[in-house]
Amino acid sequence: MSHFSPTAAVNYFFNYFLMKGVLVTIGLTVAAVIGGLILGMGIALMRMSSNPVLSGFSRFYIWFFRGTPLLIQLVVIYSGLPQLGIKFSVITCALVGLILNEAAYLAEIVRSGFMAVSAGQREAAWALSLSPWTTFRRVTLPQAFRLMIPPLGNSINSLLKATSLASVISVEELMRRSDMLMQEHFQILEVYAAATAYYLILTSVWDAVQRRLEKHFGRSNAAKTRRVAASAPVAQAGVGARA
Repeated sequence: MSHFSPTAAVNYFFNYFLMKGVLVTIGLTVAAVIGGLILGMGIALMRMSSNPVLSGFSRFYIWFFRGTPLLIQLVVIYSGLPQLGIKFSVITCALVGLILNEAAYLAEIVRSGFMAVSAGQREAAWALSLSPWTTFRRVTLPQAFRLMIPPLGNSINSLLKATSLASVISVEELMRRSDMLMQEHFQILEVYAAATAYYLILTSVWDAVQRRLEKHFGRSNAAKTRRVAASAPVAQAGVGARA
């Protein structure tokens, strides 16, 4: 009966074949986050729209992609769409599935972030005669983004691990390459110990980045909020005097 070999686990950790899988995992995560944010922002704006068609479509989108497993979505895109004459490469299928799924979660995060900004902040900006775009860019968006960072960070952390599901459609990311090594050498614990270490490193690095972002934006936005709040009474007084 074979025993766990720490030396073999370390060797797999520094295996070039496995390292390439780590790079693919990082690439999938970054691309899915960027695409998911862009699409999620659009879905969130539609969700907040007074247009019943746009609002209804966004509700259905969020309900569907949050209510069905990512694994099924990936398999349908990879194996089901070709039956309808729509065929993508393996990487494209993985990205499309990850982006569509992630956008549903990010849309709700974005919407909740904007709704959590106090109406008084916008009123103070209007009292300072700021344009709607300037109000959005200088007041609403920074405060909403600060509120979005914790749930957004958690969603990205989950997405990083969810990329392992792309192995089911043969994307050679970290999990898929770990499976390939395991089937070749039959050292299950050693291979997956190395893969586990990589996932822990990646999630820990992102956790550190998230904490830095929370600290930075928490400090900078608090200062901006105090400046706007301090200026509002002066502006309101000026408006009252002109009236």
